[in-house]
Amino acid sequence: MAYHLCSSPSSLFHNRQTPSHSLPSPRSFRLGSSGLRTLKLRFPSLHSRTSLQINHVSLQEPVAQETQTPTNVPEVESPQRQNRNSGSLSKSYIWVNPSSPRASQLRQKSYDSRYASLVKVAEFLNSCSPSENYVFEALKGLGDRILEQDAVVVLNNMTNPENALLALKYFQQNLRPKREVILYNVTLKVCRKGKDLDRAEKLFDELLERGVQPDNVTFSTMISCARMSSLPDKAVEWFEKMPSFGCNPDDVTYSAMIDAYGRSGKVDMAFSLYDRARTSKWRIDPVTFSTLIKIHGQSGNFDGCLNVYEEMKAIGAKPNLVIYNTLLDAMGRAKRPWQAKKIYREMINKEFSPNWVTYAALLRAYGRARYGDDALNIYREMKEKGMELNVILYNTLLAMCADVGYADEAVEIFKDMKSSETWKPDSWTFSSMITIYSCSGKVTEAETMLNEMLEAGFQPNIFILTSLIQCYGKAKRTDDVVRIFNQLLELGITPDERFCGCLLNVMTQTPKEELCKLANCIERADEKLGYVVRLLLEKQDNSGNFKKEASELFNSIGSDVKKAYCNCLIDLCVNLNLLEKACELLDLGLTLQIYVGIQSRSQTQWSLYLKGLSLGAALTALHVWINDLSRVLESGEELPPLLGINTGHGKHKYSDKGLASVFESHLKELNAPFHEAPDKAGWFLTTKVAVKSWLESRSSSEFVAA
Repeated sequence: MAYHLCSSPSSLFHNRQTPSHSLPSPRSFRLGSSGLRTLKLRFPSLHSRTSLQINHVSLQEPVAQETQTPTNVPEVESPQRQNRNSGSLSKSYIWVNPSSPRASQLRQKSYDSRYASLVKVAEFLNSCSPSENYVFEALKGLGDRILEQDAVVVLNNMTNPENALLALKYFQQNLRPKREVILYNVTLKVCRKGKDLDRAEKLFDELLERGVQPDNVTFSTMISCARMSSLPDKAVEWFEKMPSFGCNPDDVTYSAMIDAYGRSGKVDMAFSLYDRARTSKWRIDPVTFSTLIKIHGQSGNFDGCLNVYEEMKAIGAKPNLVIYNTLLDAMGRAKRPWQAKKIYREMINKEFSPNWVTYAALLRAYGRARYGDDALNIYREMKEKGMELNVILYNTLLAMCADVGYADEAVEIFKDMKSSETWKPDSWTFSSMITIYSCSGKVTEAETMLNEMLEAGFQPNIFILTSLIQCYGKAKRTDDVVRIFNQLLELGITPDERFCGCLLNVMTQTPKEELCKLANCIERADEKLGYVVRLLLEKQDNSGNFKKEASELFNSIGSDVKKAYCNCLIDLCVNLNLLEKACELLDLGLTLQIYVGIQSRSQTQWSLYLKGLSLGAALTALHVWINDLSRVLESGEELPPLLGINTGHGKHKYSDKGLASVFESHLKELNAPFHEAPDKAGWFLTTKVAVKSWLESRSSSEFVAA
């Protein structure tokens, strides 16, 4: 909130009785009855009470401004004093032939000409040396009859706080202003332009020392200066000083304080004022709405972000680019990329041009949600526009590529990052690249990347070592897996659950004769897990406590790794032909709700859902389901008309094969009458008649074999 002076002097000081928009311009031409061009000149009235426009402006972004008029306004005299007895404005006009020499002289004497010269003085003061001699000398050129209006025009057009204070000193020495607070307020505005809160506070102290009473404009300017200086706590401090000086904040000041309270962490006060603003229908600037959205986003109330946005539109406030960017960032942290897309489309439809912040928010939103194609499209659009990514955005893209299996795209992005003169790969960059090569089974490339990382001065962390173990496991290089494990211990890194899960996964791909090497590593990393693995390898469970030990293991680990552990242990059982143990683990997984919704039954269809299971776990679940169907048949219970197996239709991100293709081959081996549905991807269906015949023939074969 600050003084704002228009370029025309008529908007600076206007007659209170006549609206400013209805006043004739200071100089206009019209054709008289005699056919001669006549010049009509009007000079500012000596005794008209004048007011200075006050605009409430955004403190972070340009926004629509509201104009208010202070209740106390100064009287300012004009250099051309009119006759006090003249009763109408018409008597202030004189008619002059515009081609006469006198017209040129009068034109130069008009305040438009003086205003232009005052602006030039202000421009000179903005760039001259911060010396009292320079500033005073420049202002002496205004002559001896300086008006308070002249001082306001000069100060209002300045942007150099240091020289503005010197100019104020000169005017105070050469003027007797009727309301000195106005000069201080305009000078404070200059401090605000320069985001110089220190000078503003010193100027305020000087104001008090001179016995000048601050007004609402003084405090609103101090508050806005603090906000522009990114010091919301100071804004709150100045706001809370107002009552002690007899100043009552207006609606616009209250609205600005919603932003200040929010930024200073006083969230309750911010929302309290916001509730009051909605009730009282205050006009709130977009910066304040942006802060409210940020407050909701930081607290995890992402629906609150959208509510503020909808409320903003409901009251007719127009979102700006900052609002859109803030919303996009919030939706990214909420992992709601579909809403980020919707907001972005609306922003483009409103003809806003996305900037770097927009693209960064979209990249984070799509990257976190693994919207691979969308993220890559944004990346390429940024490159086309010549925008440079930073390390965080490069790493977000590479991590996404690692998660969705975009190996070629990751290599392209990594090369682009290395070619940047500003940003260089860090440990997270190398970690993503090593993960990508490791999951692709590219041992040489992974080792090359590791060496490059070491040359760059980065030591491998647990994530990188986990990826290398996976890489060597895929390549069946068991000794290298053991070497990496030992390296991890030598670095003083404690194996975590994900690292142990990776070791367990490697065991499912390792030849039987080398399993003991990995079992030793697992025992050193996690005693409970090592004991369960040892029970499987040694096939010794005389006490029958395998299920009990496995249950204790699952209850001791985090929920995010339980399914991975259970899948790997079942795979290991299947590889070792321990079908009974695999069934025990599957039953335990269902009991502990590690696996949910594997089977469903309705009057028309019974289904088996295998999506999310490893191959071994899926085969075990199929075995159990077929046995269940056989028992139903033996009991005389009717089967439904349709039976189905849903494997999901996706493929593994680093493989051309998915569970569906592997399962299709296995069903053929079993001679099972399940066939892939042409109109339902990932589904294998059969009828009651076909499955009943197959189960009966299967039962007969098993009886003959026995």
